[in-house]
Amino acid sequence: MAADTNNRYSDKDLEAFRALIQDKIDKAEHDLELIKSAYMNDHNNGTEDTSPTFKAFDEGSAVMSKESNSALAIRQEKFIRDLKNALIRIENKTYGVCRVTGKLINPERLKLVPHATLSIEAKNMQK
Repeated sequence: MAADTNNRYSDKDLEAFRALIQDKIDKAEHDLELIKSAYMNDHNNGTEDTSPTFKAFDEGSAVMSKESNSALAIRQEKFIRDLKNALIRIENKTYGVCRVTGKLINPERLKLVPHATLSIEAKNMQK
């Protein structure tokens, strides 16, 4: 993958990134549905006929599980939103350009973190 003279990725490269991002969105949305499904199915753990002590422990566990699932769902929704924003940057032909340095983000970084808006150089400057 290479940049053209306008300091951006070529249309061909952008199309390859679009396919990668769309695949990640599809997988992330599927995972989000699984998380939501697990959250919705946590209502009955079958402890109605067990001792009160165990039931209290189990209810506490269910609350922790729901909190965990809720946190996972929020994180997954943010990931999906970030990926969809990356698609918008592809449409605008600004995808892969560091928002701090204005330089192209390394394509290997974009393959690993396709919603990245900072180059490693800019990311390190934040520390």
